[in-house]
Amino acid sequence: MLLTPFCVSLLTSRSAERTAVFLWIKNLSHRKPREIKMKMLLCLLLLGLVGPHCTSALTHSLKYLYTASSGVSHFPEFVTVVLVDEVPITRYDSNTKRVEPKQDWMHRITDEDPQYWERETLLREDSQQTFKVNIETAKQRFNLTGDVHILQRMYGCDWDDVTGEVKGFEHYGFDGEDFMILDLETESYIAPTPEAVFTQHRENGNKGYIYYQKKYHAQICPQYLKKYVNNGRSFLMRTEIPSVSLLQKSPSSPVSCHATGFYPDRAIMFWTKDGEELYNNVRHGEILPNHDGSFQMSVALDVSSFPAEHWDKYRCVFQLSGVREDQVIRLDPAVIRTNRSKTASQCLNGNPLLLLIIGASLFIALLIAGIGFLVYRKRNETTSSSSELTERLNQPAELMHQ
Repeated sequence: MLLTPFCVSLLTSRSAERTAVFLWIKNLSHRKPREIKMKMLLCLLLLGLVGPHCTSALTHSLKYLYTASSGVSHFPEFVTVVLVDEVPITRYDSNTKRVEPKQDWMHRITDEDPQYWERETLLREDSQQTFKVNIETAKQRFNLTGDVHILQRMYGCDWDDVTGEVKGFEHYGFDGEDFMILDLETESYIAPTPEAVFTQHRENGNKGYIYYQKKYHAQICPQYLKKYVNNGRSFLMRTEIPSVSLLQKSPSSPVSCHATGFYPDRAIMFWTKDGEELYNNVRHGEILPNHDGSFQMSVALDVSSFPAEHWDKYRCVFQLSGVREDQVIRLDPAVIRTNRSKTASQCLNGNPLLLLIIGASLFIALLIAGIGFLVYRKRNETTSSSSELTERLNQPAELMHQ
Protein backbone atom coordinates (compact mmCIF):
# COMPACT_ATOMS: atom_id res chain seq x y z
CA MET A 1 0.00 0.00 0.00
CA LEU A 2 1.40 3.38 -0.93
CA LEU A 3 1.70 6.02 1.76
CA THR A 4 1.93 9.78 1.52
CA PRO A 5 5.60 10.49 0.76
CA PHE A 6 8.08 11.79 3.24
CA CYS A 7 9.92 14.93 2.40
CA VAL A 8 13.35 16.44 2.17
CA SER A 9 13.64 19.69 4.11
CA LEU A 10 16.33 22.26 3.44
CA LEU A 11 17.47 23.27 6.91
CA THR A 12 19.53 26.41 7.19
CA SER A 13 22.16 26.86 9.87
CA ARG A 14 21.94 30.47 11.06
CA SER A 15 25.38 30.49 12.66
CA ALA A 16 27.32 29.25 9.63
CA GLU A 17 24.75 30.42 7.07
CA ARG A 18 24.95 27.01 5.48
CA THR A 19 22.25 24.59 4.51
CA ALA A 20 21.78 20.90 5.06
CA VAL A 21 19.54 18.47 3.30
CA PHE A 22 17.41 16.67 5.82
CA LEU A 23 15.01 13.88 5.02
CA TRP A 24 12.08 13.42 7.27
CA ILE A 25 9.28 10.92 7.24
CA LYS A 26 5.63 11.55 7.97
CA ASN A 27 4.14 9.94 11.02
CA LEU A 28 3.59 6.33 10.03
CA SER A 29 2.89 4.97 13.50
CA HIS A 30 -0.82 4.51 12.86
CA ARG A 31 -0.05 2.11 10.00
CA LYS A 32 1.09 -1.48 10.38
CA PRO A 33 4.68 -1.82 9.19
CA ARG A 34 3.77 -4.29 6.45
CA GLU A 35 1.51 -1.67 4.92
CA ILE A 36 4.16 1.00 4.75
CA LYS A 37 5.90 1.95 1.56
CA MET A 38 7.94 5.10 1.81
CA LYS A 39 8.45 7.32 -1.21
CA MET A 40 10.59 10.40 -1.39
CA LEU A 41 9.35 13.87 -2.28
CA LEU A 42 11.77 16.77 -2.40
CA CYS A 43 10.45 19.67 -0.31
CA LEU A 44 12.90 22.57 -0.11
CA LEU A 45 11.80 24.34 3.04
CA LEU A 46 13.29 26.97 5.26
CA LEU A 47 14.96 26.10 8.54
CA GLY A 48 12.74 24.72 11.20
CA LEU A 49 9.85 23.98 8.95
CA VAL A 50 8.30 20.58 8.54
CA GLY A 51 5.71 19.05 6.31
CA PRO A 52 2.16 17.92 6.74
CA HIS A 53 1.08 15.69 9.59
CA CYS A 54 -2.28 14.35 10.66
CA THR A 55 -3.02 13.80 14.32
CA SER A 56 -6.15 13.81 16.40
CA ALA A 57 -6.99 16.88 18.45
CA LEU A 58 -5.80 15.16 21.66
CA THR A 59 -2.67 13.43 20.37
CA HIS A 60 0.87 14.74 20.72
CA SER A 61 3.89 13.42 18.85
CA LEU A 62 7.64 13.33 19.40
CA LYS A 63 9.93 12.57 16.46
CA TYR A 64 13.67 12.21 16.17
CA LEU A 65 14.81 12.61 12.57
CA TYR A 66 18.35 11.57 11.65
CA THR A 67 19.97 11.91 8.23
CA ALA A 68 23.44 10.92 7.07
CA SER A 69 24.46 11.86 3.52
CA SER A 70 27.36 11.23 1.18
CA GLY A 71 28.21 13.00 -2.04
CA VAL A 72 26.18 16.12 -1.13
CA SER A 73 28.43 19.15 -1.45
CA HIS A 74 28.07 22.17 0.83
CA PHE A 75 25.85 20.24 3.27
CA PRO A 76 26.63 18.68 6.64
CA GLU A 77 27.18 14.94 6.50
CA PHE A 78 24.91 14.40 9.48
CA VAL A 79 21.84 16.33 10.64
CA THR A 80 19.24 15.67 13.32
CA VAL A 81 16.05 17.51 14.15
CA VAL A 82 13.69 16.79 17.03
CA LEU A 83 10.04 17.75 16.60
CA VAL A 84 7.10 17.97 18.98
CA ASP A 85 3.72 18.13 17.28
CA GLU A 86 5.62 18.81 14.03
CA VAL A 87 7.35 21.83 15.58
CA PRO A 88 11.18 21.65 15.53
CA ILE A 89 12.54 22.05 19.06
CA THR A 90 16.23 21.15 18.64
CA ARG A 91 18.77 20.77 15.84
CA TYR A 92 22.25 19.27 15.49
CA ASP A 93 24.58 18.95 12.53
CA SER A 94 28.10 17.74 11.92
CA ASN A 95 29.32 21.29 11.26
CA THR A 96 28.18 22.97 14.47
CA LYS A 97 28.67 19.77 16.54
CA ARG A 98 26.18 20.88 19.17
CA VAL A 99 22.48 20.56 19.89
CA GLU A 100 20.75 23.94 19.70
CA PRO A 101 17.23 24.99 20.74
CA LYS A 102 14.83 26.01 17.98
CA GLN A 103 12.11 27.37 20.27
CA ASP A 104 12.49 29.96 23.03
CA TRP A 105 10.56 27.84 25.49
CA MET A 106 13.10 25.04 25.12
CA HIS A 107 15.59 27.11 27.15
CA ARG A 108 13.52 26.31 30.25
CA ILE A 109 14.38 22.62 29.94
CA THR A 110 17.55 23.15 31.95
CA ASP A 111 15.56 24.40 34.96
CA GLU A 112 14.83 20.78 35.85
CA ASP A 113 17.58 19.14 33.77
CA PRO A 114 20.78 21.25 33.90
CA GLN A 115 22.83 18.74 31.87
CA TYR A 116 20.25 18.42 29.09
CA TRP A 117 22.18 20.19 26.29
CA GLU A 118 25.51 18.54 27.07
CA ARG A 119 23.93 15.09 27.23
CA GLU A 120 21.96 15.55 24.00
CA THR A 121 25.08 16.77 22.21
CA LEU A 122 27.07 13.72 23.29
CA LEU A 123 24.28 11.42 22.08
CA ARG A 124 24.20 13.10 18.66
CA GLU A 125 27.97 12.95 18.32
CA ASP A 126 27.82 9.22 18.98
CA SER A 127 25.01 8.80 16.44
CA GLN A 128 27.02 10.77 13.90
CA GLN A 129 29.87 8.26 14.06
CA THR A 130 27.46 5.33 13.87
CA PHE A 131 25.66 6.72 10.82
CA LYS A 132 28.96 7.46 9.08
CA VAL A 133 29.71 3.74 9.21
CA ASN A 134 26.15 2.64 8.46
CA ILE A 135 25.79 4.64 5.27
CA GLU A 136 28.93 3.03 3.88
CA THR A 137 27.59 -0.38 4.87
CA ALA A 138 24.30 0.36 3.11
CA LYS A 139 26.12 1.41 -0.06
CA GLN A 140 27.99 -1.90 -0.04
CA ARG A 141 24.76 -3.85 0.46
CA PHE A 142 23.23 -2.18 -2.58
CA ASN A 143 26.52 -2.34 -4.51
CA LEU A 144 26.62 1.44 -4.91
CA THR A 145 29.53 3.86 -5.17
CA GLY A 146 29.76 7.61 -5.57
CA ASP A 147 26.81 9.87 -6.34
CA VAL A 148 24.44 11.14 -3.67
CA HIS A 149 23.20 8.67 -1.05
CA ILE A 150 21.14 9.28 2.06
CA LEU A 151 20.50 7.11 5.11
CA GLN A 152 17.64 8.07 7.42
CA ARG A 153 16.18 7.11 10.74
CA MET A 154 12.91 8.30 12.23
CA TYR A 155 11.74 7.18 15.63
CA GLY A 156 9.52 8.47 18.41
CA CYS A 157 6.06 8.12 19.85
CA ASP A 158 2.50 9.44 19.84
CA TRP A 159 0.72 10.09 23.13
CA ASP A 160 -3.00 10.66 23.69
CA ASP A 161 -3.19 13.04 26.65
CA VAL A 162 -6.74 11.93 27.47
CA THR A 163 -6.65 8.14 27.16
CA GLY A 164 -2.93 7.85 27.90
CA GLU A 165 -2.44 5.56 24.89
CA VAL A 166 1.13 5.50 23.55
CA LYS A 167 2.27 4.29 20.13
CA GLY A 168 5.96 4.01 19.28
CA PHE A 169 7.58 3.83 15.86
CA GLU A 170 11.00 3.42 14.28
CA HIS A 171 11.84 3.41 10.56
CA TYR A 172 15.05 3.31 8.57
CA GLY A 173 15.23 4.48 4.97
CA PHE A 174 17.96 4.47 2.33
CA ASP A 175 17.83 6.67 -0.77
CA GLY A 176 14.13 7.31 -0.30
CA GLU A 177 13.00 3.72 0.18
CA ASP A 178 12.16 1.64 3.24
CA PHE A 179 15.16 -0.21 4.59
CA MET A 180 14.04 -1.58 7.96
CA ILE A 181 11.01 -1.08 10.22
CA LEU A 182 10.46 -1.94 13.87
CA ASP A 183 7.17 -3.74 14.56
CA LEU A 184 6.53 -3.20 18.27
CA GLU A 185 3.54 -5.57 18.21
CA THR A 186 5.67 -8.55 17.22
CA GLU A 187 8.82 -7.11 18.86
CA SER A 188 10.85 -7.63 15.72
CA TYR A 189 12.34 -5.77 12.78
CA ILE A 190 10.93 -6.14 9.26
CA ALA A 191 13.08 -5.93 6.12
CA PRO A 192 11.11 -4.60 3.11
CA THR A 193 14.14 -5.08 0.87
CA PRO A 194 16.49 -8.10 0.47
CA GLU A 195 19.52 -5.89 1.15
CA ALA A 196 18.27 -5.34 4.73
CA VAL A 197 17.76 -9.02 5.62
CA PHE A 198 21.22 -9.43 7.14
CA THR A 199 20.68 -6.42 9.42
CA GLN A 200 17.18 -7.64 10.25
CA HIS A 201 18.46 -11.01 11.46
CA ARG A 202 21.24 -9.40 13.46
CA GLU A 203 18.91 -6.98 15.27
CA ASN A 204 16.20 -9.56 15.90
CA GLY A 205 18.82 -11.86 17.40
CA ASN A 206 19.77 -9.21 19.94
CA LYS A 207 16.95 -9.72 22.46
CA GLY A 208 18.42 -7.22 24.88
CA TYR A 209 18.31 -4.49 22.23
CA ILE A 210 14.73 -5.38 21.26
CA TYR A 211 13.69 -5.23 24.93
CA TYR A 212 15.30 -1.79 25.28
CA GLN A 213 13.50 -0.51 22.17
CA LYS A 214 10.17 -1.68 23.54
CA LYS A 215 10.83 -0.02 26.90
CA TYR A 216 12.06 3.18 25.28
CA HIS A 217 9.00 3.64 23.05
CA ALA A 218 6.54 2.72 25.80
CA GLN A 219 8.07 4.61 28.73
CA ILE A 220 11.08 6.84 28.08
CA CYS A 221 9.81 8.50 24.89
CA PRO A 222 6.40 9.52 26.30
CA GLN A 223 8.10 10.88 29.42
CA TYR A 224 10.16 13.27 27.32
CA LEU A 225 7.15 14.10 25.17
CA LYS A 226 5.10 15.07 28.22
CA LYS A 227 7.96 17.24 29.46
CA TYR A 228 8.24 19.06 26.13
CA VAL A 229 4.49 19.56 25.81
CA ASN A 230 4.32 20.96 29.34
CA ASN A 231 7.12 23.47 28.64
CA GLY A 232 5.68 24.60 25.32
CA ARG A 233 1.97 24.26 26.06
CA SER A 234 1.08 27.90 25.39
CA PHE A 235 2.74 27.69 21.98
CA LEU A 236 1.76 24.15 20.99
CA MET A 237 -1.86 24.46 22.07
CA ARG A 238 -2.57 27.84 20.47
CA THR A 239 -5.16 28.42 17.73
CA GLU A 240 -4.61 30.77 14.78
CA ILE A 241 -7.28 31.56 12.20
CA PRO A 242 -6.10 31.79 8.56
CA SER A 243 -6.81 34.20 5.78
CA VAL A 244 -8.70 32.52 2.94
CA SER A 245 -8.61 33.74 -0.66
CA LEU A 246 -9.39 32.57 -4.19
CA LEU A 247 -6.55 32.34 -6.73
CA GLN A 248 -6.52 31.66 -10.47
CA LYS A 249 -3.56 31.73 -12.85
CA SER A 250 -5.55 32.17 -16.06
CA PRO A 251 -9.21 32.09 -17.17
CA SER A 252 -8.82 28.42 -18.14
CA SER A 253 -7.08 27.41 -14.89
CA PRO A 254 -8.85 25.91 -11.86
CA VAL A 255 -9.81 28.28 -9.07
CA SER A 256 -7.72 27.52 -6.00
CA CYS A 257 -9.10 28.21 -2.56
CA HIS A 258 -6.04 28.99 -0.44
CA ALA A 259 -5.87 29.24 3.35
CA THR A 260 -2.68 30.38 5.05
CA GLY A 261 -1.59 31.26 8.58
CA PHE A 262 -3.59 28.66 10.50
CA TYR A 263 -2.50 26.59 13.49
CA PRO A 264 -2.64 23.77 14.43
CA ASP A 265 -2.42 21.73 11.24
CA ARG A 266 -5.58 19.76 12.02
CA ALA A 267 -7.74 21.35 9.34
CA ILE A 268 -9.84 20.41 6.33
CA MET A 269 -10.99 22.44 3.35
CA PHE A 270 -13.46 21.55 0.60
CA TRP A 271 -15.81 22.93 -2.07
CA THR A 272 -19.59 22.74 -1.91
CA LYS A 273 -22.46 23.35 -4.32
CA ASP A 274 -25.80 24.29 -2.82
CA GLY A 275 -24.44 23.15 0.54
CA GLU A 276 -23.34 19.68 -0.63
CA GLU A 277 -19.65 18.75 -0.67
CA LEU A 278 -18.14 18.30 -4.13
CA TYR A 279 -15.87 15.41 -5.07
CA ASN A 280 -15.67 15.75 -8.84
CA ASN A 281 -13.48 18.41 -10.48
CA VAL A 282 -11.75 18.95 -7.11
CA ARG A 283 -8.04 18.57 -6.35
CA HIS A 284 -6.89 18.67 -2.73
CA GLY A 285 -3.43 19.91 -1.82
CA GLU A 286 -1.38 18.88 1.19
CA ILE A 287 -1.00 20.89 4.37
CA LEU A 288 2.32 22.72 4.11
CA PRO A 289 4.36 24.73 6.63
CA ASN A 290 4.94 28.47 6.62
CA HIS A 291 8.16 30.10 7.81
CA ASP A 292 6.50 31.35 11.01
CA GLY A 293 5.37 27.91 12.18
CA SER A 294 1.81 28.23 10.89
CA PHE A 295 0.40 26.21 8.00
CA GLN A 296 -1.20 26.62 4.60
CA MET A 297 -3.34 24.47 2.35
CA SER A 298 -5.37 24.75 -0.83
CA VAL A 299 -8.10 22.95 -2.74
CA ALA A 300 -8.63 23.61 -6.46
CA LEU A 301 -11.92 23.54 -8.34
CA ASP A 302 -12.07 23.11 -12.12
CA VAL A 303 -14.64 25.70 -13.22
CA SER A 304 -14.08 25.43 -16.97
CA SER A 305 -17.42 23.66 -17.51
CA PHE A 306 -19.44 25.79 -15.08
CA PRO A 307 -21.87 28.37 -16.53
CA ALA A 308 -21.06 31.82 -15.21
CA GLU A 309 -24.59 32.27 -13.86
CA HIS A 310 -24.12 29.21 -11.61
CA TRP A 311 -20.93 30.35 -9.91
CA ASP A 312 -22.74 31.81 -6.92
CA LYS A 313 -23.87 28.29 -5.97
CA TYR A 314 -20.33 27.27 -5.08
CA ARG A 315 -18.60 27.83 -1.75
CA CYS A 316 -15.15 27.06 -0.34
CA VAL A 317 -15.30 25.92 3.28
CA PHE A 318 -12.37 25.85 5.74
CA GLN A 319 -12.68 24.04 9.07
CA LEU A 320 -10.08 24.20 11.85
CA SER A 321 -10.03 21.77 14.75
CA GLY A 322 -11.27 23.39 17.95
CA VAL A 323 -12.97 26.29 16.13
CA ARG A 324 -16.75 26.11 15.87
CA GLU A 325 -17.28 28.66 13.11
CA ASP A 326 -16.30 27.68 9.57
CA GLN A 327 -14.71 30.12 7.17
CA VAL A 328 -16.75 30.25 3.96
CA ILE A 329 -15.96 32.15 0.77
CA ARG A 330 -18.28 32.36 -2.24
CA LEU A 331 -17.03 31.66 -5.76
CA ASP A 332 -17.12 35.20 -7.08
CA PRO A 333 -15.07 36.45 -10.07
CA ALA A 334 -14.79 39.85 -8.40
CA VAL A 335 -12.72 38.49 -5.49
CA ILE A 336 -10.50 36.06 -7.43
CA ARG A 337 -6.86 37.11 -7.45
CA THR A 338 -5.15 36.38 -10.77
CA ASN A 339 -1.82 36.84 -12.54
CA ARG A 340 -3.53 38.56 -15.46
CA SER A 341 -2.78 42.23 -16.08
CA LYS A 342 -5.42 44.58 -14.74
CA THR A 343 -6.87 47.77 -16.16
CA ALA A 344 -6.11 51.05 -14.44
CA SER A 345 -9.60 51.22 -12.94
CA GLN A 346 -9.24 47.68 -11.51
CA CYS A 347 -5.90 48.55 -9.96
CA LEU A 348 -7.28 51.71 -8.34
CA ASN A 349 -10.55 50.20 -7.22
CA GLY A 350 -10.51 49.42 -3.53
CA ASN A 351 -6.93 50.63 -3.06
CA PRO A 352 -7.02 53.95 -1.17
CA LEU A 353 -3.26 53.89 -0.53
CA LEU A 354 -2.55 53.76 -4.26
CA LEU A 355 -5.01 56.61 -4.84
CA LEU A 356 -3.30 58.65 -2.14
CA ILE A 357 0.13 58.08 -3.67
CA ILE A 358 -1.09 59.05 -7.14
CA GLY A 359 -2.84 62.14 -5.77
CA ALA A 360 0.27 63.24 -3.90
CA SER A 361 2.38 62.70 -7.01
CA LEU A 362 0.03 64.84 -9.12
CA PHE A 363 0.07 67.61 -6.49
CA ILE A 364 3.86 67.64 -6.38
CA ALA A 365 4.01 67.70 -10.20
CA LEU A 366 1.62 70.66 -10.35
CA LEU A 367 3.55 72.46 -7.62
CA ILE A 368 6.83 72.03 -9.48
CA ALA A 369 5.20 73.21 -12.71
CA GLY A 370 3.82 76.30 -10.95
CA ILE A 371 7.18 77.18 -9.46
CA GLY A 372 8.83 76.67 -12.83
CA PHE A 373 6.31 78.99 -14.48
CA LEU A 374 6.93 81.75 -11.88
CA VAL A 375 10.69 81.47 -12.32
CA TYR A 376 10.31 81.61 -16.10
CA ARG A 377 8.06 84.67 -15.87
CA LYS A 378 10.45 86.43 -13.51
CA ARG A 379 13.34 85.79 -15.86
CA ASN A 380 11.40 87.25 -18.80
CA GLU A 381 10.55 90.38 -16.84
CA THR A 382 14.19 90.84 -15.81
CA THR A 383 15.41 90.27 -19.37
CA SER A 384 12.86 92.77 -20.76
CA SER A 385 13.87 95.52 -18.32
CA SER A 386 17.57 94.94 -19.01
CA SER A 387 17.01 95.18 -22.79
CA GLU A 388 15.10 98.43 -22.46
CA LEU A 389 17.85 100.03 -20.35
CA THR A 390 20.52 98.92 -22.78
CA GLU A 391 18.58 100.36 -25.70
CA ARG A 392 18.30 103.74 -23.99
CA LEU A 393 21.99 103.85 -23.15
CA ASN A 394 22.89 103.18 -26.77
CA GLN A 395 20.80 106.07 -28.15
CA PRO A 396 22.69 109.20 -29.59
CA ALA A 397 23.58 111.79 -26.95
CA GLU A 398 21.59 114.60 -28.65
CA LEU A 399 18.45 112.56 -28.49
CA MET A 400 18.94 112.03 -24.80
CA HIS A 401 19.00 115.82 -24.23
CA GLN A 402 15.86 116.65 -26.21
